[in-house]
Amino acid sequence: MLETIKKYLSMVRFAHTVFAMPFALIGFFLGITAGSFDWLLLLEVVLCMVFARNAAMGFNRWLDRDIDADNPRTKSREIPSGKISPKSAMAFVVANIILFIATTFFINKLVFMLSPIAIFVVMFYSYTKRFTPLCHFVLGCGLALAPIGAYLAVTGEFAVLPVIYSFIVLTWVSGFDIIYSLQDAQFDAGKNLHSVPQWLGIKGALRLSSAVHIATAVLVITAGYLQQAGILFSIGAAIFLILLYRQHSIVKPDDLRKVNVAFGTFNGIGSCIFAFFDILDIVA
Repeated sequence: MLETIKKYLSMVRFAHTVFAMPFALIGFFLGITAGSFDWLLLLEVVLCMVFARNAAMGFNRWLDRDIDADNPRTKSREIPSGKISPKSAMAFVVANIILFIATTFFINKLVFMLSPIAIFVVMFYSYTKRFTPLCHFVLGCGLALAPIGAYLAVTGEFAVLPVIYSFIVLTWVSGFDIIYSLQDAQFDAGKNLHSVPQWLGIKGALRLSSAVHIATAVLVITAGYLQQAGILFSIGAAIFLILLYRQHSIVKPDDLRKVNVAFGTFNGIGSCIFAFFDILDIVA
């Protein structure tokens, strides 16, 4: 049983939940500034994040199983290697969709009504590299639902500040996904798959990623201003932006060996640190 669980967690790269989850928590705590803290609601928000991401990643692995089997970098993934059957993977996806929508039912009516749209957005990404190099931004849109979704779970209404945080996630994720996709630029071209590196080349992709992350920095500063944030926010934001800059400094057009460090380590640590200090600032 434990080995089976490990296989499914590996399939959906469960550790990468740290990318969007911290921003969902920011959205949640922004929401409770106008109300009271509720442990059950926090658990429901976390579960929604987990179920939605599991569904999206599981669907991506199921849909791309033949592509992954042809790519030397991905052929050892769970479905191409036979560790998980396509049928079992799809059952996992369906189960997580049902659990996600069922959980939103217990949150509030607005979140429940919007849940099918959220699932569509996060799953639609998997198709986009088949027809547009802007697929990275669709992925960013999916993860950008985290802060606004968590805020809606608490308040049941929209507000400007959590939307700004959603745009932070959109630009941040899109930028680092462009960097991650550098590894497959040659493979994508041979398979007629679309990505920014395949479209603009490696140098052009790195320039666009840098420009998108500059937008992230502007949005972080804007969020701090609108939030009337204090020193704790500033510390977290500074570390986050330094790590954002650092990933660009270690990935070069002629040296992609540190792409995984830039993608996984810097972004995962950066999001957690930013959220930690930002939430302390919000509740202080």
